[in-house]
Amino acid sequence: MRFSSLEQMIQLCVEESVTIGQLMITEQAAETGTTAAQVIEQMTAYYEVMKEAVTKGIEDDSKPRSGLTGGDAKRVHTYIQNGVVSLGTETCTAMAYALAVSEVNASMGRIIATPTAGSCGIIPGVFVSSQERFGWSDEHMVQGLFSAGAIGYVIANNSFVSGAEGGCQAEVGSAIGMAAGALVELRGGTPEQAVHAVGLALKNSLGLICDPVGGLVEIPCIVRNGFGAVTAMAAADMALAGVRSVIPSDEVIGVMLEVGSAMPEKHRETAMGGLAQTPTGKKIMKELYGRSMGKG
Repeated sequence: MRFSSLEQMIQLCVEESVTIGQLMITEQAAETGTTAAQVIEQMTAYYEVMKEAVTKGIEDDSKPRSGLTGGDAKRVHTYIQNGVVSLGTETCTAMAYALAVSEVNASMGRIIATPTAGSCGIIPGVFVSSQERFGWSDEHMVQGLFSAGAIGYVIANNSFVSGAEGGCQAEVGSAIGMAAGALVELRGGTPEQAVHAVGLALKNSLGLICDPVGGLVEIPCIVRNGFGAVTAMAAADMALAGVRSVIPSDEVIGVMLEVGSAMPEKHRETAMGGLAQTPTGKKIMKELYGRSMGKG
């Protein structure tokens, strides 16, 4: 890639009069030795999987084998239909869709890791709900996915996207930043505004630990995806309103690396700290362990 930082990415977009998504299509084609049409076709297929996961999570009753989670996306979706929500219908829908995709993941369904399976609901939640709200075409959404990919590329190469390496700030935080920046571009914002959205989003996620109860990507991962979709939309609105990240977004990514590196191992996807080690978390672990031993 011709860029390794968000600032370099902005500069290329300005010099070549392209969006972040358009820049990433060119870079991805060059990197893989394929055509722009081919990389767009592949990303289009990925977006179809995302939409299918949203539908499945909202409509189906499948639950993970653990029995710990499931049905929350439906509950929120029904709540939207039956009453006045505090968030507003559009934002609450994004939250429901993010929960839906995360529940599909927990049930071993088909999802797209964006950037990881643990954070797979945030981008689909934001994208599919926004597409329904604004009437955007699939082609437009795919352009947004390339924008999200470019942002994720910079984060992954300068910090973490893995909870085991950098905590949940790396998984959910990165997905929030990717969704926020991409949404700004989908709504007509400039590359600079998109990058400010990334910084605003990441700053709000710094220090988030990874503490899966029972070692499963369910509690608290699923609800964090729901909240993550809401945060991404808030960051996008801030950036479009003219709010800037005072600390440059590339520097925020650097801080995420620093914080993740300093984070105790027990708070990095080991299930040895945080919510996983509460009395209830320990009880769930014991029940799951005893159940699996009994079946063996």
